[in-house]
Amino acid sequence: MQNLSRRRVLTLGAALGLVGVADPARAWAWSSADSIAATDTVTDPWGVWDDATDPLVASLLENGQIPAVNTAFESWINNGDPVPGGLPADLSAYLQRVNGLPSWADQAKLNRGAQFNNRMSMYLFLLYGLGSGIMSTVIPREARNVYYSEGGADMKSRAAKTFTYGYDLSAADAFQPSGHFVVTSNKTRLTHAAVRHLLPQSPAWRAVTDDQDFLPISNGDILVTFHSLGTYVHGRLSSWGIRMSSAEQDAYLHMWQVALHLLGVRDDFIPASWAAARRQSSYVLTPILAPTPEGRNLADILFGLTGQIDLGVTRGFLHEFARYVLSDTIGDWLRLPRDLVARGLIEVGWPAYVAFREGLSPVVPNGFAMFDRLVRGLAMLFLNNGTSATYTPITIPTGNRPSA
Repeated sequence: MQNLSRRRVLTLGAALGLVGVADPARAWAWSSADSIAATDTVTDPWGVWDDATDPLVASLLENGQIPAVNTAFESWINNGDPVPGGLPADLSAYLQRVNGLPSWADQAKLNRGAQFNNRMSMYLFLLYGLGSGIMSTVIPREARNVYYSEGGADMKSRAAKTFTYGYDLSAADAFQPSGHFVVTSNKTRLTHAAVRHLLPQSPAWRAVTDDQDFLPISNGDILVTFHSLGTYVHGRLSSWGIRMSSAEQDAYLHMWQVALHLLGVRDDFIPASWAAARRQSSYVLTPILAPTPEGRNLADILFGLTGQIDLGVTRGFLHEFARYVLSDTIGDWLRLPRDLVARGLIEVGWPAYVAFREGLSPVVPNGFAMFDRLVRGLAMLFLNNGTSATYTPITIPTGNRPSA
């Protein structure tokens, strides 16, 4: 992994809209006093996994039961659906325990978060895709975990499943009985447990990982992903001058707090405020960003997929927009070719578009959201090979990348 100087970390943190970047040489020092648990302890999240899920999934894999589970899961989509029948008894009992919102979830905030997602939908689509999605390829552990796992061999399918998670989280009924997000989270949590069991069996992954003594996808790794999504997007929206009330910002954070809990992150790691999230991000995200061969490969595939969705822009424009929202440092790490004409258009046109859009939003609040949903639906339709514009089945893997 490339070492970063203190100045470079600070510069990159500022470019990503994150402030208060910690020294990479410092040990973990984020206190859970700033978490929703408010317990005032210091625990390294990279040494915490998912004790409730990992042994169960390891047993299902070793007993060859995962294919039958995936078949049973095909009809389990809506939050209000009962846990499907025909599952192994221990898996059914586990899902009965976790298939619901935590006791501290605030439905009023979740509803307000859904309204915020609707108003921000185009910004979120762009930032999650060309921002967070591409940033994931310069998070070394995440890039290597994806590349050497089963999904890394079929990035179109892998991207569709990732898109489904974000799509379901951003839906108006995400946490309602008619929504999908609670079920999608449970399937994702089980998938993470499977990857934790399978990846250490991959010689190729073991040859490159810096986690020889640890399992992948720890609570720390999931927090990294959260900050590359929620904290990064919140910071970027703020830097663009997007109007957001305090209540909307709290609701957007609460949505992510519930999402983290559903993925098995301990409450004492979940930030209680955006200020606490930015402080935590200074430990878990910005200092670790660096290029890897696996990440460059994944980024090239993702840009290729994005370029196949006919949004009327060139590959050069996509590269430059990614540079614009992430930084030229990250763009250089990924060796993205320059298109200075496109960059000039973006630097002049995007702020003007944001100003125009924000000025009209109070007048036609639903007009932009309808167009945004159309663009998202077209993207999803492409990733699903034309079969669905709303849903991609999430299946638990049974192996790693072939030949890995």
